[in-house]
Amino acid sequence: MPRLIPVPRQLPQPSLQYRSAVGRWMAGGEALDDSTHEQVETHPWWKVIWLTGVDYFSTLGYQPGIALLAAGAVAPLATAILVAVTLLGALPVYAQVCGRSFAGQGSIAMLENLLTGWKGKALVLILLGFAATDFVITMTLSAADAAKHAIENPFLHPLLGDHQILITLALLTALALVFLKGFKEAIGIASAAAVPYLLLNAVVLGRGAWEVFTHPTLLADWRAALAVKGDMATLMAGALLVFPRLALGLSGFETGVSVMPLIDGGAGDKDYNPRLGAPPAGRIRNTKRLLISAALIMSVMLIASSFVTTLLVPAHEYQPGGKASGRAIAYLAHSYLGSAFGTVYDVSTILILSLAGASAMAGLLHLVPRYLPRFGMAPQWAALSRPLVLVLFGVNIVVTLVFRADVDAQSGAYATGVLVLILSAAFAATLALWRERRRPLAAYSAFITLIFAYTLVDNCLGRPDGLIIGAIFTLLLITVSGVSRSARSIEFRVTKAHFTDVDTARLAGEVIGKKVHLVPIRGGTPGARAAKKVEITRHYSVSGPFLFVHVHLLDNRSEFAAPLEFQLRKEGPDYVAEVHGALAIANTLAYVSELIDPISIFIGLTRQNLMNQALRYLMLGEGETGLMVYTILLNYWESTPEEDVRPLIFLMSD
Repeated sequence: MPRLIPVPRQLPQPSLQYRSAVGRWMAGGEALDDSTHEQVETHPWWKVIWLTGVDYFSTLGYQPGIALLAAGAVAPLATAILVAVTLLGALPVYAQVCGRSFAGQGSIAMLENLLTGWKGKALVLILLGFAATDFVITMTLSAADAAKHAIENPFLHPLLGDHQILITLALLTALALVFLKGFKEAIGIASAAAVPYLLLNAVVLGRGAWEVFTHPTLLADWRAALAVKGDMATLMAGALLVFPRLALGLSGFETGVSVMPLIDGGAGDKDYNPRLGAPPAGRIRNTKRLLISAALIMSVMLIASSFVTTLLVPAHEYQPGGKASGRAIAYLAHSYLGSAFGTVYDVSTILILSLAGASAMAGLLHLVPRYLPRFGMAPQWAALSRPLVLVLFGVNIVVTLVFRADVDAQSGAYATGVLVLILSAAFAATLALWRERRRPLAAYSAFITLIFAYTLVDNCLGRPDGLIIGAIFTLLLITVSGVSRSARSIEFRVTKAHFTDVDTARLAGEVIGKKVHLVPIRGGTPGARAAKKVEITRHYSVSGPFLFVHVHLLDNRSEFAAPLEFQLRKEGPDYVAEVHGALAIANTLAYVSELIDPISIFIGLTRQNLMNQALRYLMLGEGETGLMVYTILLNYWESTPEEDVRPLIFLMSD
């Protein structure tokens, strides 16, 4: 294999120019990129768990009320099935994901690596659309539930009234302002919110369990309500049909994987070097401990909350508009522990729900730039936090107004986003295990995939608004991505360049700096080059040697940027350059032109249908090369400060 030599000259990259005060302020936020988080401060897993907890555990604020509304007296049985799916399904799946995506990129990155080309990019865009649904609804639903807890509080209600929508918008505005100033997740803040919240929930549920224990009629009444619905087989069948509506209780696993870079692997990762390719065994092991602990804590809380709220909350109170709607545990806190304790519980709930929104915002701010700019499917400002925050804030306002800040109305969209991500993780784990020939585990993972597929389909049939919202997000994302890819198609799309050997590096000095005429050519034979030279000299008065450039395109042209390799040789008085690793012919030729600074460029025109040529250029990197080379160079010249004499460009009709 030839020894690669870096090209010594680096071309200046065009940059965004902000001339207005608003533009400069926009550019002043934190830069976002596709960092793999190789160098970050790490912490013990039992501290990092609270970052997952502000998202995962905060669902206790509204999950029991949603379970009551969906299942009524059958809610505990449906919740038990949810817990079984969590421990036997989601947990094993994400144990596989964290072992293969230890940089925190999750199941989306796994599928991107397993499925190459445009089909992989299309799947990533769809998953990003539903991930955006998940995170956006996390923000709007959490804010709406926090507002619900605030206005239902007897001390705050006189001050806040019944302005659910306005309070929700105020909380979302505060969230946006925090991120516009600059926000970094702090483990201390997360633990300060999550630990007291869990303890307060334990107190409320313990008090509720004592109420049930000291009033046996409550349990008898519940059994009677179940008996009316049928025998145990009928009840379990009904619970199986209902449990997909409780899918919110599965949220948090994707967050658990995303925080992996923050987890300290201990002594096992002392000599870990990401450049060597071996996985960090200690980090993976401790992430599994985090996921198991979080799942066990949440499973206990879900079972206890569902049982206690089902027996103690009157049916008319958990219906829409009731005092327990979207806040069943808070209702019990006020009813059995008094308004003072209930207010403390409400404040704790509002705090953790607010941090859940912050966690979702931070997740999106790092998820979108990690993929879309690399695909060429986001404008340059997508690498800046403030413009993205404003876009997400606008989306939050629209979603809140559409759903009128109703927790129950948004639960379907939230569940759809959560289930799509979990289904993608299960599918990715199945595909990875199958390719590794671990057939028994692959079969089990495939079975789990079918369960999540059923859950998603059932949820979409029962709550089609979630699928509609997710589809709208996905369609908007694909549209914006397509427009962005088209607009950015006139960039060089080259990450770096190398010479393939020492002879090429030596000959490069003979062609750089107004020494040759650049001639792209399709055929790689001496006869084709000779014929092209005769054609040029027949119509133009040319002095000096020619540099014939033959571009070899990559098979996978769905990537946006890639490195190039140059091989240069002399052929009589002229030179021949073979360029390998190109994604698009026109962009590569423009890059080569700026790299060597030729006297002139002679490019042929096909005169074929321009629409067809444009599509071939965007999808396959081919098309009307001459016009595109001129367009790319003109765009580059306008955005760089160089004052050099530009090469002459001759467009020749084939």
